[in-house]
Amino acid sequence: MIALTPPLRVLVAVAPADFRQGIDGLARRVRQVLSDEPMSGALFVFRNRRGTAIKLLAYDGQGFWLCHKRLSQGRFRHWPTGQPGQVLAAQELAVLLAGGDWAAAAGAPVWRAVA
Repeated sequence: MIALTPPLRVLVAVAPADFRQGIDGLARRVRQVLSDEPMSGALFVFRNRRGTAIKLLAYDGQGFWLCHKRLSQGRFRHWPTGQPGQVLAAQELAVLLAGGDWAAAAGAPVWRAVA
């Protein structure tokens, strides 16, 4: 099971992915485009070209999870832009998966101990 908790590192591939790719193809894309290790414990998010579907790739220590969500109507209109490997907070990912504007999901800042 994938839990969306604050310590979870979420990286979003900004450019569309070919959704004919499975786990191996997306893991290769993580290495080449996002410059990260697919077995790092992070959650990697991909979108298809039309913006109607999202795939999540995660490694849990035993194997890979590949989750696919396809909207029955509409598109994921609010997709991150900029550099490959856009980092999102857990609450921003939850809003993105619901089809909302992740940038407007201004939750409380992540607490850090003051040294």
